Amino acid sequence: MDKPTLPRIYLSPPHMSGEELELVKEAFATNWIAPLGPHVDAFETEVAECAGVAHATALSSGTAAIHLALRLLGLKPGEEVLCSTFTFSASANPIMYEGGRPVFIDSEPTSWNLDPELLREELDACATRGKLPRAVISVDLYGQCADYKAILESCARYEVPVIQDSAESLGASYRGRPAGGQGCVGVFSFNGNKIITSSGGGMLVSDDAQLTDRARFLATQARDPAPHYQHSAIGFNYRMSNVLAGIGRAQLRALPDRIAARRRNFEHYQRALGSVPGIEFMPLAPHGSGNFWLTCITIDPVQFGASREDVRLVLEAHNIESRPVWKPLHLQPVFAGCRARGGEFAASVFERGLCLPSGSSLTTPQVDQICELVLATPQHIAAARP
Repeated sequence: MDKPTLPRIYLSPPHMSGEELELVKEAFATNWIAPLGPHVDAFETEVAECAGVAHATALSSGTAAIHLALRLLGLKPGEEVLCSTFTFSASANPIMYEGGRPVFIDSEPTSWNLDPELLREELDACATRGKLPRAVISVDLYGQCADYKAILESCARYEVPVIQDSAESLGASYRGRPAGGQGCVGVFSFNGNKIITSSGGGMLVSDDAQLTDRARFLATQARDPAPHYQHSAIGFNYRMSNVLAGIGRAQLRALPDRIAARRRNFEHYQRALGSVPGIEFMPLAPHGSGNFWLTCITIDPVQFGASREDVRLVLEAHNIESRPVWKPLHLQPVFAGCRARGGEFAASVFERGLCLPSGSSLTTPQVDQICELVLATPQHIAAARP
């Protein structure tokens, strides 16, 4: 008889609150199914309030928000944009959409985010060459903010705008202020694996109404105000639907509970694994509070007795999803030939880093099981040796 398959434990699955269906039914009942409507308007207002900014534009994805931000800031073909290297490719892909050239900046050990000192060095070097970048894209990695005081000081010196990629960090904070409002433009993602989801979607936020209004115009195919279809600019089909905005609104109401649950996961993992030789956790930066989107560890195979990949495969054998941390963008084939400043630190974290299941619906027995399997991996490896 076949052994029954245990239900899969996913890395970061959607977690519905129960209110989503009512707001979706409302969209259907009022026939607001198009990419506009009262849920979209309300979601924009509510996310802006959550981020501590004045304005927001709801979009089809966080990637679309970064793309529009670069278009709004006037990126031209051949111009450079400085970007965190330790991130998902969506942070840098829009640079290529516009014909720009990414320059990747390494991370610092305090938060694994963009290294302000290396950023300053690169900006100084760019100024010496007489070719400043069009913008800086700073990523708030795995739910916690980069050090914006230092980043913004360096960028202000050369009047280089900062796009804050907070796709993973809704609900986090930096020096007492919500994440997303530190740069001239902020970006959030509501992809299915994020701390809250609208199934798919994103948000561009800013205190500058001209930027968010222009983003809304470009995201709606850049249709001019005329009774017929008239276009004087190239636009995009990037607006969020009213149905998905309804899901997002219900999810946003549950955000404090989702952050609390993921913090509990992190603390549970830390109690069980924090004193184990060879295992270290992603550091918590002193300049803010994270949303604990994913719990990440690094594994020293010599001290622990097993590698990051050994642990991942043991978990996978028990139908538990874990995943290596982001492969730095300066190491990605698609960005071969792009300049980078540093990169060794992010590369070393990638070689040893693992994201553990972190969903807000995880149960205590499930976290216990994951920890037991992690701790047992060296014995599995030793037993498998000839």
